Amino acid sequence: MPHYDLAIIGSGSGNSLITPFWDGKRVALIDGGVFGGTCVNVGCIPTKMFVYPSALAAVPAEASRLGVDLTLEKVRWNAIRDRIFGRIDAISDDGRRYRAEELENVDLYEEFVRFTGPRSLRTESGTGITADQVVVAAGSRAVKPDVPGMDLPQVHTSDTVMRIDGPPRQVVVVGGGYIAAEFAAIFHGFGSEVVQVNRSGRLLRGNDEEIARHFAEAAARRWKLELGFALRSVEDNGDGRVTAVFDDGDGRQLRLETDIVLLATGRVPNTDRLDAGAAGFDLNADGTLSVDGQLRILAGGQPLEGVYALGDIANRYQLKHVANREARVVAHNLEHPDGLRSIDYTGVPFAVFSNPQVAAVGLTEEEARSGARDGEDVVVAVQEYGSTAYGWAMEDAEGIVKLIADRSTGLLLGAHIMGHEASILIQPLVQAIALSTTVPNLARGPYWIHPALTEVVENALLALDVDVPADAPL
Repeated sequence: MPHYDLAIIGSGSGNSLITPFWDGKRVALIDGGVFGGTCVNVGCIPTKMFVYPSALAAVPAEASRLGVDLTLEKVRWNAIRDRIFGRIDAISDDGRRYRAEELENVDLYEEFVRFTGPRSLRTESGTGITADQVVVAAGSRAVKPDVPGMDLPQVHTSDTVMRIDGPPRQVVVVGGGYIAAEFAAIFHGFGSEVVQVNRSGRLLRGNDEEIARHFAEAAARRWKLELGFALRSVEDNGDGRVTAVFDDGDGRQLRLETDIVLLATGRVPNTDRLDAGAAGFDLNADGTLSVDGQLRILAGGQPLEGVYALGDIANRYQLKHVANREARVVAHNLEHPDGLRSIDYTGVPFAVFSNPQVAAVGLTEEEARSGARDGEDVVVAVQEYGSTAYGWAMEDAEGIVKLIADRSTGLLLGAHIMGHEASILIQPLVQAIALSTTVPNLARGPYWIHPALTEVVENALLALDVDVPADAPL
């Protein structure tokens, strides 16, 4: 039974833990999936590489409103796909080759593994592994509903849909979260007829309610929305197409013939594949591993020294930038067991790269008001893109910035943006929350470029009715 100084399960953010500190020490890197993990292979990176050309394809419709007539001649989906995965697959292959063939101290196990104890593992082929320290970074996976027709070749998840021959003429997107929103926008931009169907009556659950409502209105102007319907089956039409069957629970049925069905109904942590119970690990209600502030896995409520977890398998965010931050903390703690650092989740932002974009950080208005001692302490400002000079240039009638703050302290509690480049505009607000910068200091301290679109953020800050200290910048 081979013994290692460190065993890492997962080759995504877990791969970055193999620093020069481990030179001369034995490391096992274990992953039964594609090397590099979700983000680089089937997540953040390839999806955004589709988002950008899809946005370009949508430019003619946008430009015509402003008096510029452009023509979209053709979308070469297969060429776009091959360019993207020609680059992505090479990155994955190079990373795998480096770990498997070039580092003498690293053994790469390309198979799934299960725990037999907190620091002992067994691979699918039967190899037993033990290690002094263990990191679980095994990620999450897309799930399919338990209904008939899930094995049909026209039924996809985000893991497979980007490699199809296409673009399809018709797409049914099932789900209401950020993955569904992004792919609905991608296919719509490329000219597909898109119907997005969600079980609940609300899109982007977890977002601020007002922002979610505005996004649904904007989405409905681009593609068709059907809310309040649950998927019951997918039927083979016998002609290469399928019919997705839904109902609303009250006898009303929805049948949609389509070329493909994209299931974007969520992701689950891979704890069930690891036999975490055999190691005695504690699990949270959502199936993630329970960890302490230093990201040590808990067993019976107590942290296991030298046994860590990070990424989708250990947090609720399912965001690459969170996993990367956690990896830096775990890397330090592995190398400095007498000086452990804690993870800080203050000001975790996210963005939905749909059309329009959505970005947020901090509390929603509902969360802020429910947690306030006095409802009067919470102040809100909403600023439209179209109220600024750059918004006029764009003739923007959709984009909004919504800010939530504490009146007495002047601290920003939450920021929510929907519209052009929301993922960029949110950044100064992320920094304000992370660094506890007051609204007056952020609004009046730095210069804000006129007439840049960032003025919509500046104006929203100035519109917040917070107490302004006498020594605040003018």
